[in-house]
Amino acid sequence: MRVPFPTRTAPALVLLLALGIAPWSTPARADERAPFAARDGLALAADAARAWADDAQLVYVENDEDLGAAGQAPRWGYLFRSTQRGRCRSYSLSFDGGAAKVLQARDLDFDFDAPPLPTQWVDSAAALLSADDAGGRDYCRKHQGRLSSMVLLRGAFHPQRPDMSTWTVVYTSPDAPSFYVLLDASSGHAVRTWRG
Repeated sequence: MRVPFPTRTAPALVLLLALGIAPWSTPARADERAPFAARDGLALAADAARAWADDAQLVYVENDEDLGAAGQAPRWGYLFRSTQRGRCRSYSLSFDGGAAKVLQARDLDFDFDAPPLPTQWVDSAAALLSADDAGGRDYCRKHQGRLSSMVLLRGAFHPQRPDMSTWTVVYTSPDAPSFYVLLDASSGHAVRTWRG
């Protein structure tokens, strides 16, 4: 069985997800930017990444600001890895006046040795609908919860299928443990749910 991440990288990923912090996030004024779905910023992020490294491949996507009910955020983060450089670079994007803009590009302080995401994956809006149907909506209603984050990556959280690309949708509440929904990113179907 293939180990999805080297042991030095897995704890860093778990810590980032547990804290709900994207490694490239910085405060920004969300009221000036229109929310958009994750795939809408991908072309610009990929162009910027290829200018940095010809072999750059997308390995991770996460909302950088609060998500709305349609699975859109005013800012998304895209993490690319270059095998040749042995480095990762993140790009944080927003749409301002209808045009996508790179707000920040930053190298990670460690090599996040994650497998690349495939080109085909359901967008954040469809993923959120599936997650809501898989228990997210009920969790929010019962516990005054809210959608906290959406993370797209490959090779984590599914030990039986370590090469599966997944969306992990996280709901939080002030009075209950967080609720997680793991979705197959190729189909949007729920794979499992858990609390923690």
